[in-house]
Amino acid sequence: MIKLIADSTCDLSEEICVQLDIGIAPLSITIDGKTYKDRIDIDADTFFSKIAEYKMPPTTAMPSPAVFLRLFDEAYAQGKKEILCICMSRKTSGSYQSALIAKDYFLDAHEVKDYKIHIVDSTSMSHGSGWLVIKSARLINAGKSFEEIVDFVETYKRNVKHFLSVDDLDNLVRSGRLRSTSAFIGKMLKVKPIMSMRDGEGAIVGKERGRKKVLQHYIDAFKERVNWELTDFVIVGYTSDRIYAENLVHLIKSETAFQGDIFLLQMGVAVGTHVGLGGLSFYFLEKAHIHDGLFVNNFKHLKDHVEESTHKLLNKKK
Repeated sequence: MIKLIADSTCDLSEEICVQLDIGIAPLSITIDGKTYKDRIDIDADTFFSKIAEYKMPPTTAMPSPAVFLRLFDEAYAQGKKEILCICMSRKTSGSYQSALIAKDYFLDAHEVKDYKIHIVDSTSMSHGSGWLVIKSARLINAGKSFEEIVDFVETYKRNVKHFLSVDDLDNLVRSGRLRSTSAFIGKMLKVKPIMSMRDGEGAIVGKERGRKKVLQHYIDAFKERVNWELTDFVIVGYTSDRIYAENLVHLIKSETAFQGDIFLLQMGVAVGTHVGLGGLSFYFLEKAHIHDGLFVNNFKHLKDHVEESTHKLLNKKK
């Protein structure tokens, strides 16, 4: 029997976690000096409704090895001898390292030779790792072996396509996910940056003016990139604006040939501290690991745009 475990940044709903029997290791969030356990002491709706009232930017901390060890022990007590633990990218959190330490403690304590634990660096954030968790659960239900599932996850984890756009660039700057220079240009030009994951870290891969163009960017990229054979479901994520996310779901149904399941899921508090209000994300498996054009590659275009606008303004004054 296989047990699936993930840290709380997978952002899967409680209903899904219960249905698929997924063990969750919660991150910690500190807000104005008080620390909460993600998904346990604080929920996303409460967090986002009060985000403007916080005196200091919230901070997050990884689950300790003890948290993962407890989940491994619980699985052992249930008679499950194969554990697949999927963690957020090791370049953005220490969750992966904590899980590795817990694995060593567990195997030393139990000395079980036929026990299998595999820890995955998903190279993902939020519903990106959540996509891998759901896919793993579906492979379990399809009767795939532990080795086959591990092979699938490790083979395709970098093909899980992430898209994320935000309303408030300041949160990304404070969390180190976006350089202040890029944020300044984005605000000046009223550009909404579109982020993805590149080598396990967040990177700006596009820019659009306004929400409608962001939605169309997602749809166009999906039709171009999606692996139709292996993408039997997609995930649409949001922080505070569910209607915005529902618009994306509608476009997927009306403007693409996709016939699989669409999960509409809210991002959790741990991820929400970095994303802020108005975040919209989209996840699917792309047919190949296609490198995006980085935002910095478009910097010259933005620079030229700024210089042209400045030149026109000066000429008008003359």
